[in-house]
Parts: sequence; structure tokens; C-alpha cells
Amino acid sequence: MAYLNRSGIYFNTFIIILIAVSLAFLRMLVPFYGAIFWAIVLAVLFRPLQLWILERMPGRNTRVSIITLIICLLIAIIPLILISISLINESLLFYQRIESGQFNIAEYIRQVSDALPASVRDFLARFEIYNLSSLYAKISSGMMQGSKYLATQALNIGQNFFAFLVEFCIMLYLLFFLLKDGPALTHRIKNLIPLTDDHKQFLFQKFNTVVRATVKGNVVIAAVQGVLGGVIFWILGIQGALLWGVIMGFLSLLPAVGAAIVWLPVAVYFLITGHLWNGIVLVLFGFLVIGLSDNILRPLLVGKDTKMPDYLVLISTLGGLSLFGLTGFVIGPLIAAMFIAIWDLFPAAINLNDQNKAVPVTHRRPPPPAK
Repeated sequence: MAYLNRSGIYFNTFIIILIAVSLAFLRMLVPFYGAIFWAIVLAVLFRPLQLWILERMPGRNTRVSIITLIICLLIAIIPLILISISLINESLLFYQRIESGQFNIAEYIRQVSDALPASVRDFLARFEIYNLSSLYAKISSGMMQGSKYLATQALNIGQNFFAFLVEFCIMLYLLFFLLKDGPALTHRIKNLIPLTDDHKQFLFQKFNTVVRATVKGNVVIAAVQGVLGGVIFWILGIQGALLWGVIMGFLSLLPAVGAAIVWLPVAVYFLITGHLWNGIVLVLFGFLVIGLSDNILRPLLVGKDTKMPDYLVLISTLGGLSLFGLTGFVIGPLIAAMFIAIWDLFPAAINLNDQNKAVPVTHRRPPPPAK
């Protein structure tokens, strides 16, 4: 009995130390969670390419990992950095245009209000909606604050360049070793998880599938809608087409609404102010080209692979973005998919527990004390 009590004390002490050390280690990693997360995501995304190269260069895992890392830089990371630099420049120029009065939102609102029929203006005024001075002030303030926020963030990126460079180097460093030692690390993690082999395989497969589908789908959709929106804005002569295209690309992360938040008000402005040709072209292009690309690509690239309904993709994406920022467009659907996967395994876990209870347990007597 004393032997069993001593063993229980040792085990409980070990668990307490294990939890304390693990929490301290995780707390230490929190400042770099973005770099760590994206290193894992990129390793999962480029693993098929690495395996394809490895088949043609067998036995050269380190060299193949370096080649895969270089391809990742050329395909994903460097273009993203160039787009970010262009977005920063456009944001600063847009802020300067608003501050100098070159872009006057009040003038656009006045044009819309003058073009409205008198009956519509009377109807809006009856419900105290048609208060131009208040509307000018609110929208102008919102536009100024939004553009100022973009400009401030752009300046912060420049001022915090060293911190960004450190995180970028950490991500590349981790990405290389995840590509090189990823299978061995995955095998060790699987061995530490106290689940059946089938359950572990199911969860890891779900993780890989959701990461690939979410990133692949959202990035492709954002790129397609951003390019399409920017091109049509440029053709119609709208100022800051590149900036609006990037904004539409980011907003496309929101299923169902997405880029329409930008192009639809512009189309309404064109139609009301008498620019019928521009308005009709933008409406048709927005619904038939930009909107159709979302309706076709999103189920194929995101919903189909993750086996999640569109409404759950929308809710999890919004929740992830609100909690984790831009990284949340992957974390949100990932958490939702793992939530569904765990609950799918719950009945099997109950059955396994019942089977274990039905099997009689034999207790071995402790060894005799040494003389």
C-alpha cells in the first residue's frame, strides 16, 4: 500500500512539474506565435511539393528542404511583401489626398443627394435620415480616421522593421527545420497523444486538409477578386484602384458579402449621379464576374475539402479575424473543423471507454522490499 501511495505521489508531482514547465514554455513562445503559426502553415502547404521534389532527388532531404524553402519564398513570401509595400504607398497617398482636400467625400455625397428625387429626399427627411450636415461629418470623420489608421499602420511597419525582420527570420528558420524534420516531429507528437491510432490519424488528416483548403482557397479567392476589382476600377478611372483592389481582396475573406462592400456603393453612386454606363458595367461585372468567382471558387476550394457548410465557414472566419487578426482567417475555420472532428469522434470514444470498463483489470502485487 505504501508502494502504491508513493507511486501516486511521484506521478502527481511529475504531472504538476510537466504542466508548469509546459505553460512556461508556451508563454515564452507567445510573442512569436505568428511566426510559428505561419511556419507550420507553410510547411503543411508546401509538403506535397517537397515530396514531389524528393521523389526526383532521393536521399537528399536537406537539399530538397532548401529548394522547397526557396520556391516558397519566390511563390508566396516575396510577392506578399511587394504587395504590402504597394499597399503602404497607396495608403499614404490616399491619406494625403483626403487631408489636402483632393478627395472630398462631402462632394460625392452632395452629388448623390442632388440626384435623388424630391419625394425620396422628403421620405428620408421624415425619418430624420436625410440630414446632410450630420452625414457629411460622420462619413468624413470615418474616412479620415480610416485613412489615418492605414497611414499610421504603414508608419508603424516602417518603425518596427527590425521586429518584423526578426519574426520573418524566425519563420524562415522554423520553416526549414519543419520541412526537414517535419515527419519525425509529427511522429513524436502522435506518440505523445493518448488516443487510438485511428483517431490520431483522423485528427492530423483533418488539420492538414483544413489548413491547405483554407489558405489555398482564401488566397486564391482574394487574389482573383482583388485583381478583378482593381482592374475594373482602373478601367472606370476610379482613383486609388490598386488600394481598392487590395481592400477588396482582404474583404473577400468574408464569404457571401466580401468585395461587394466596396464596389456596390461605387456602382450606386455612378447610377444615381447619371454615369449610367459606368454604373451598369460595374454592377454587371461585380455580380457576374467578381461575385460569380466567389460562388464558384469558395465551395470548390474551401467548403468542399473541409466538409463545412458555408454559414460555418463565414462565422468561423469572422470570429477568427476578430480574435486573431489577419491570421484568424486560417485559425477560425481550423478551430471550427477540429471542433466538428472531435465531436464526430465522441461516440467512438464512449464505446471504447465502455469496452475498457467491461474488461476485468488484474492488479499485480508490488514487489517485495529489498532486504
